[in-house]
Amino acid sequence: MMYAQKARQLAVILATVLVSASAAVPAPRTSSAQMIVGGITSQPIGHYEFCQRLPAECDQRFASTPAPKVTEYGWEMIQQINFSVNHRIEARTDMEVYGREEYWAYPTTAGDCEDYALQKRKELKDKGFSLADLLITVVRKPDGEGHAVLTVRTSEGDFILDNLSDEVKLWSDTPYTFLKRQASFNTGRWVSIEDGREIVVGALR
Repeated sequence: MMYAQKARQLAVILATVLVSASAAVPAPRTSSAQMIVGGITSQPIGHYEFCQRLPAECDQRFASTPAPKVTEYGWEMIQQINFSVNHRIEARTDMEVYGREEYWAYPTTAGDCEDYALQKRKELKDKGFSLADLLITVVRKPDGEGHAVLTVRTSEGDFILDNLSDEVKLWSDTPYTFLKRQASFNTGRWVSIEDGREIVVGALR
């Protein structure tokens, strides 16, 4: 009985944020609304170690499905969570917070780029979004520094939640070179984006 009630509650949450007849996300401004991903590639070392500490985070598998439409409420949640996490968490390096480099973790009061991405992913999941559509992504900034953001897959395109910007943008409207991201079919696997390669992630600004 309790299981059936929880299942109904989850169905209501999902219906609230996804699969609306009139998607409320902005219309794509370029022809490249979705990233083109390649084959399986290497995990960033920080994510590998995160998975070793929290294996349940990295063993979830999903069937390949089209990216969903997002309701007006769902789009508001995307923007609110991006803004909220950006302003709740203080930008600090892994060395400053954890005493070592490339330590991926859910932040409490401070963290660097991948910690912001993990927290936004968690909060959107709690609002009913599927982890298949919430993908941590490694990019290169124009200055060559590695950086991590969260990609949200939608039927209108791949949108980026970034600790360096309160504005949620279509991926192709950002200044970054996109290298690799989590696979939409497996939370523990990564796929290349064009010519992705391994870099150190740790940008604060």
